[in-house]
Amino acid sequence: MNIREIIAIALAAIKANKLRSALTLLGIVVGVFSIIGVMTAVQVLQNSIETGLSDLGAHTFQIQKMPAMRTGNRAEWMKLRQRKDITYVQGLAVKERMTLAQYVGIEGWRGGMVVQSGGEKTNPNVSVAGETPDGLPTNNWTIGEGRAFTEDETHRSSRVILLGANVVEKLFPRGGAVGSEVRLNSTTYMVIGLIESKGTSLGGNQDNFVVIPLTTFLETFGDDRSLHIMVKSKTPEQFENAVDEARFILRVARKVDPGDEDDFAIFSNESLIEQFNEFTFYVKVGIGFISFISLLAAGVGIMNIMLVSVTERTKEIGIRKAIGARKRAILMQFIAEAIVLCQIGGIVGIVLGILGGNITALLFEFPAIFPVDWALIGFALCAFIGVVFGVYPAWKAANLDPIEALRYE
Repeated sequence: MNIREIIAIALAAIKANKLRSALTLLGIVVGVFSIIGVMTAVQVLQNSIETGLSDLGAHTFQIQKMPAMRTGNRAEWMKLRQRKDITYVQGLAVKERMTLAQYVGIEGWRGGMVVQSGGEKTNPNVSVAGETPDGLPTNNWTIGEGRAFTEDETHRSSRVILLGANVVEKLFPRGGAVGSEVRLNSTTYMVIGLIESKGTSLGGNQDNFVVIPLTTFLETFGDDRSLHIMVKSKTPEQFENAVDEARFILRVARKVDPGDEDDFAIFSNESLIEQFNEFTFYVKVGIGFISFISLLAAGVGIMNIMLVSVTERTKEIGIRKAIGARKRAILMQFIAEAIVLCQIGGIVGIVLGILGGNITALLFEFPAIFPVDWALIGFALCAFIGVVFGVYPAWKAANLDPIEALRYE
C-alpha cells in the first residue's frame, strides 16, 4: 500500500465520521489559530515598530536625558528624571569638539500646536521641532521643495520655518507653500522649505510637524527644557569610536566624575530595535508555550477519537489482516489518519490565524504580512501532534489478533 492509498483511506475514514472529525478538528484549529494569530499580530507590530525606530539616519546615534524606552520600576524611572537637563551649551560643546562626526544636530520638541495660514489652520496636534541645520540629515529628513535654514539664520534666530507634508496638505492644498507666511504661537514665520513625506508609522503620522531654528524655538518656548543631541559618524566603521568620543565630551561638559555612571542615555536605531526584539522574544516564548499546551490538549482529544475509531473498526482490521495486510500497513494507515486530521485542522487554523493577526495591520494601517516561518512551524507542530498522539492507537490497531478481531461485534 503506497502513501497515496493510505492518505485516501484516511480521508475516507474522516469523511465517514464528519461530526466526530469536526469536533476533533476544532481543538487543533483553536490551538494553531492562537499561535499563528498572535505571532502574526506581534510580527506586524514588530515590523512597524522597527520601521518607526529607523527615523535616525544611517550610523547615527542620539543622546537624551532619559532612555528612549522605559525600563525598571517607577522608583528607578523617577530617579532618572532627576538628571540635569541637556543644555544648548552642552550640545554646542559636543558639536565643536567632535572629530569623528559628519553631522552633529541639536534639537528640542514641543507638541500640541496649531499652525495657520490665511483662513486655513491645522488641528492642535502639530509638533514643533527646534533644530540646528545638522538636525535635518541626522533625523533623515529630506527637503523636497525650497531650502533648509542656514547657520546664519540660526545665529540670528530668524523667523523661518520648514513644513512637514501633512501640514502642507492641510494649509496649502493647491500648492504655493514656499514663500508664504504661516502663524505659529501668534508669531509669523516665512516658509522656506518643505520636508518630503515619510508616511505613517506606529499608527501615527510622521509628517505632522514643522521645523524652526533651535535658537528661535528656545526664544519662543523657553530654554527650561532638555535637548537632544544627534551625531552621525563620518563612516560606519567609526560609529563606535564616535559614540565613545561624544560620551567623553558630554561627561566633561556635564562634570560627571570619573567612575560615576553616565547621567544621560545614548541610543541608535540598532540598539532600540535590539531592545524591542529582546522584549518581543520573551512575549513570543510565553505565548508559544501557552498555545503549545492547548495543542497538547487537542492531541489528547485526537488520541481518544482514534482509540474509538480503532474500536469501531476492529472487525474491518481483522478482515484486512486475514487477507494479508501487514502490521506496518495498519500502523501507517492509522498514523496517516491522525496526521491528516491534524493537518486539516492546521490549515484552517493557519488561514484564520493569518487573517486574524493581520486585523492588527488593518486597524493601525500597518502593512499586512504573511508569516511563512510561523505557517511552516504550524504545519510541523500539527504533524508532530498527529504522530505523537496517533502512535498508540495505530500500534493498538496493528497488534490486534485477527481471529479475535473477526469475532468482534
